[in-house]
Amino acid sequence: MPSPDVPAPGAGPVVLDGGLSTALELRGADLTGGLWTARLLAEHPEFIRQAHRDFFRAGAQVATSATYQASVPGFVDAGIERDRAERLIASGVTLAAEVRDEFAGDRPGLLVAASIGPYGAVLADGSEYRGRYGVSAARLRDFHGPRLELLAAAGPDLLAVETIPDLDEAVVLVELLDELAIPAWFSYSVRGDATCAGQPLTEAYDALAGCRQLVAAGANCCAPKDVLPAVRAAVAATGLPAVAYPNRGGDWDSDTHTWSAGDRFDPEPADSWVDAGATYIGGCCGVGPAQLAVLAERVSRS
Repeated sequence: MPSPDVPAPGAGPVVLDGGLSTALELRGADLTGGLWTARLLAEHPEFIRQAHRDFFRAGAQVATSATYQASVPGFVDAGIERDRAERLIASGVTLAAEVRDEFAGDRPGLLVAASIGPYGAVLADGSEYRGRYGVSAARLRDFHGPRLELLAAAGPDLLAVETIPDLDEAVVLVELLDELAIPAWFSYSVRGDATCAGQPLTEAYDALAGCRQLVAAGANCCAPKDVLPAVRAAVAATGLPAVAYPNRGGDWDSDTHTWSAGDRFDPEPADSWVDAGATYIGGCCGVGPAQLAVLAERVSRS
């Protein structure tokens, strides 16, 4: 069953944070390299603390850990010993919890979500927007299982299984989530009426139905225009509240690890997401604290 600290359906919209990488870059952090934001866990954890503070001050109710692209093999390939790599992954949750606790006196009920990115994120080649990795289900299970266990043991309030491009990967993750006693949301990366790997959203969300640990299902790091169809499909298939946190728009360049400039961030569509059943609402890449503050104000009136 979900933790009593996680808002129940009908409790009103919950404001997630925005793009952690965006907030870190605004703070002057260098995110080059295959580890991306996870490199700062080892080298500059204070950047991560400051980014979490920036989003809480902007109105976020959930801090998402800097573990999206973190994995033991990734750290080991970067020259970090395995034991330290495991501690670094857990520290992503600890850093977010420390900042949450700084705000607890004035804002009780803030949450920490441990980010679980897709297998493709660790490849650092944009595969999280393509899927179809060409690896077996057993390989995906061997990759995700230990990382899920590390993050769950670190004590987050819930897991954020996010930017999953592929139904095949989702099936593996759902099986693993049902082995853990911790609530989670699950969000696909989508385009139009399909996952980024091309599977129909109806089939993708059907694969999540019945997962005991899920508190919400939806989409993230997609174009804002693609959110509403995903929210509707997720709610229809799972009967759960939806989670929705698109990027600002534009395209990801896997060579430079940068986004092209998207349109001005518009919070108005969030009204339709709430009406369609979205409970967890925030932003992803390109949505910094300033944009999140505007979204939080709008969502608070829903």
